[in-house]
Amino acid sequence: MKELEQVMGVRLFERKTRALALTTAGHTLLDEIAPLLDRMDRTLAQFSRRNRRRNVRLLLPPFFASELFVPRLESFFALHPGIDIQIDTIDPWPSDHPLSADVSIVLTNAEPQGVKAVHLFPLKLAAVCAREFAAAVSRLGREAFRETALIVQKARPFAWTHWANEIGLDTPEPRNIIELDTMFSVVRAAERGVGIALVPEILCEAWFRSGALVRLFSLQLDTDNSYYLVSRLQDAHKPEVTAITDWTLDQFCGHTTVVAQKACA
Repeated sequence: MKELEQVMGVRLFERKTRALALTTAGHTLLDEIAPLLDRMDRTLAQFSRRNRRRNVRLLLPPFFASELFVPRLESFFALHPGIDIQIDTIDPWPSDHPLSADVSIVLTNAEPQGVKAVHLFPLKLAAVCAREFAAAVSRLGREAFRETALIVQKARPFAWTHWANEIGLDTPEPRNIIELDTMFSVVRAAERGVGIALVPEILCEAWFRSGALVRLFSLQLDTDNSYYLVSRLQDAHKPEVTAITDWTLDQFCGHTTVVAQKACA
């Protein structure tokens, strides 16, 4: 304080027996620098918070992210308020764990090797249509596959043929076949009454609950693909990776559907 007074060239404090009091010059200086001190306090607090926070980078299939993962994130942040999340959905069908991610959910036909991989659940496809068209499709029966457009994701052009074989039908010869590049487009087209679509059953649970889509048959088409939760072996024990891994397993191995529960058992 003495050094500060020497630099300023004025008395800033009145020294009493048991206390210090600001002089008029001291009050004036405090008023001038108070905003600067407040700004410095805020900056230091923000810097401290940033350095205490952790960040985890995720790679997810786009439809998985929008329908299952993101709607549940509030419960993750309630458990881990100090962890921030970056989600990458640029790859419509990720099958490998990239260097740019700490944790991935990949869709592949074999368990990933050289990483820590946990099987979540298999990909199963169900035939669906819009609620207002379900009765008409039901009345048509097998003829629905000739009288109605069939919608399929471009990555699975033969899905309807495989599905027909599973239920003992001839290869469909529909009025139209509509191939779309994303599963969200497939689901949206079915919801708008464009035709009948094959969609991933577990990922579309919210659409079924809302009534936007209706299952047409109890049969699901088994595919050779499954969802895996993947991280690098050297990253698996990082607190933020452990946190998102444990939460994901709790969400998708215990609280999705009976099918998912059986897959994770």
